[in-house]
Amino acid sequence: MTSKEIVRRTVKFEFPERAARSSPPEYGSDFGGIGMNPSVDARPTEKGINTDEWGAVWENIGICKMGEVKDYPLKDWCDWNKLHIPDVDSGFRRESARQEALNNKLSDKFILAWGVSLYERIHFIRGLENTWTDIYLEPDNLKMLLDVLTDMNLKAIRHYRELGADGYMFCDDWGLQNKLMIDPVKWREIWKPAYQKVYAAAHAAGMLTFLHSCGYIVEILDDLIDAGLDVIQMDQQQNMGLDLLSSHFRGRITFWCPVDIQNMMCRGSLDEIRAYAREMFNKLSTPAGGFVAGYYGDPVGAGHSQEAIRAMCEEFVKLKY
Repeated sequence: MTSKEIVRRTVKFEFPERAARSSPPEYGSDFGGIGMNPSVDARPTEKGINTDEWGAVWENIGICKMGEVKDYPLKDWCDWNKLHIPDVDSGFRRESARQEALNNKLSDKFILAWGVSLYERIHFIRGLENTWTDIYLEPDNLKMLLDVLTDMNLKAIRHYRELGADGYMFCDDWGLQNKLMIDPVKWREIWKPAYQKVYAAAHAAGMLTFLHSCGYIVEILDDLIDAGLDVIQMDQQQNMGLDLLSSHFRGRITFWCPVDIQNMMCRGSLDEIRAYAREMFNKLSTPAGGFVAGYYGDPVGAGHSQEAIRAMCEEFVKLKY
């Protein structure tokens, strides 16, 4: 099987010959990617103070790849008309994606296209506290901004469809360590319809749907599945527990995971990391598929040793259904 077939069969529960994986080059990866350059959802990675296209001011002290927003471009809804909204249809963005697609043309990898976050971008623009307040005091304005981001994703999907993308992904961290950041009822009321629109459009374009979301997200995982999510990429699992994830969601969605990046990868012995990798595969996959072995892209920022990474990746390479 080609890498593309292995990933698709994994996600569709169609008996791949081995576990799909995204790993450092020396261990092999089944994924390629295309995206707009610059992305309308770009988060500056350079050390120091940088401003993104929306006008959000980021600070990065140089330890991790991504810093945090220190100044927000839309402090007051009265300034809505002053907000710079990037053009997702601009020619230079499409050209960069086209060039990436041409570079991937002869590849047998599963091509993942990158979209626009529906929650994180909102709080990059408004600030986290303002966003949480808007849920109750400014829901119409909040939905107006969410509609803009949803429309950006729908336009991006149309471009990526022409370029032959296999999957569509963006990032929205929804969880704290032990609960959702917001009331799940409000999530269903405000955000779920947007996810449904985006995932329906991606499926209509022949793409599988992927979401990165960390923290404790059990309270909305059923809803994400119902909205059309095929793959949940989660870097944490221990805060929710493998047994809980297995009993409620195994066989209903594909899990794309490294060994838990905040606990086991930082504190576990090499033998414990290997054992956890096997346990996670056994509990989250089915004989027909449902698990992609992952790798955290900022190991230095997360405090992962090369020995721990090697132990995880060597164990993942052995996984077969």
